[in-house]
Amino acid sequence: MGENLGLVQSVDFFPPMVDDPFLFGQIAAANSLSDIYAMGGRPSHAMNLLCIPSCLGVEVAGQILAGGADKCVEAGCTIAGGHTINDDEPKYGLSVSGFVRLDRMLANGGARPGDVLLLTKPVGSGIITTAIKGELLEEADAFALFDSMRTLNEAPIRLASDLELHGCTDITGFGLIGHACEMAEASGAQVVVEGHAVPLFDQVLEMARLGIIPAGAYRNRDFFGPRVQIEEGLAGGLEDALLDPQTSGGLLLALPERDAHELMIRMEAEGRLCCRVGSVRAAQKGGPAVRVLP
Repeated sequence: MGENLGLVQSVDFFPPMVDDPFLFGQIAAANSLSDIYAMGGRPSHAMNLLCIPSCLGVEVAGQILAGGADKCVEAGCTIAGGHTINDDEPKYGLSVSGFVRLDRMLANGGARPGDVLLLTKPVGSGIITTAIKGELLEEADAFALFDSMRTLNEAPIRLASDLELHGCTDITGFGLIGHACEMAEASGAQVVVEGHAVPLFDQVLEMARLGIIPAGAYRNRDFFGPRVQIEEGLAGGLEDALLDPQTSGGLLLALPERDAHELMIRMEAEGRLCCRVGSVRAAQKGGPAVRVLP
């Protein structure tokens, strides 16, 4: 788009995981905007994508769109229009365009041996929302989860603007292990995840031990399992949590240790989560892409 300026685009939409239409709009928009931040970019403008049954009415549709607009305003991103269709199941998301400095553009393939891995949100959203659907938990008891899912991934990229970042991906449908596997293979390296250090939402392990596991976690296990080595001693339910498909999850960042320490300090100063969850090592011939330690 000109000297040192690139255009980045992404699209994502999905059915609701909450009953509140405004909250659903916020979560879906934050999730859609996340891909732009994961590339080191700044969202510029977006188009609404809304599928909705006519029986829900204009008011519900308006609340969903208002939730999405709320997050776009927070991100400094203009909603330029969109498209709505009648559908049996409501779905919402955004097609987002943004801009990135080419010398700061991130991909999941840039991690280097010696890098530290930071994670900026807890995991386990799929397990908790499945438990809510199964009426084992109340939506009112999952405020921290919903607040996390509607939180933009803007802060880590903004606060690291003068730091050295090597690789980044947002944690969504493939779960932490799946996205770590993609990062390892794209980088030609091995990722080590320290299981005990991974932040979890409340009651994730309890629900996982009860077998409250979304179908996507089993698909992730089948697809990524052959490339992952799980060490003995992992807490019960934790493997399921690490494979759990996330909605609007955090960023997984690969960066040098000194910069990782500085970013953690800056995130803490703003009251935001940022945890060291692993490291990057040289790839081992015939070895796993990801090793998960207890």
